[in-house]
Amino acid sequence: VQLQASGGGLVQAGGSLRLSCTVSVRGLGSYSLAWFRQAPGKGREFIVASLWRGGSPYFAESMKGRFTVSRDNAKNTVFLEIVSLKPEDTAIYYCAGRQGAHYYSDQSKWPDWGQGTQVTVSS
Repeated sequence: VQLQASGGGLVQAGGSLRLSCTVSVRGLGSYSLAWFRQAPGKGREFIVASLWRGGSPYFAESMKGRFTVSRDNAKNTVFLEIVSLKPEDTAIYYCAGRQGAHYYSDQSKWPDWGQGTQVTVSS
């Protein structure tokens, strides 16, 4: 199992960014993916979980509105787009995965993790 997150960078407040998570795993059709983030000095925060096979993603309440998730099946890649970025969005963003159809917000329920990608939002 391999998850590779990318797409982070330095962005001005108000801008947008699209993060990617490329997945290499057997049984992708039954796989679930999640995005978390960890701001400096804080714990890891759940953003969204979705099923590879489709359906509505499950967002944390505080993440609704500025975050969207999409998928490119041909490239085994899931995207997290963030718009209207704020300095408080500065964090390392991680993708996580697991077999089975799950929408866990608890990071301990996700056994597979990518290396994270840094997003820095300047004011």
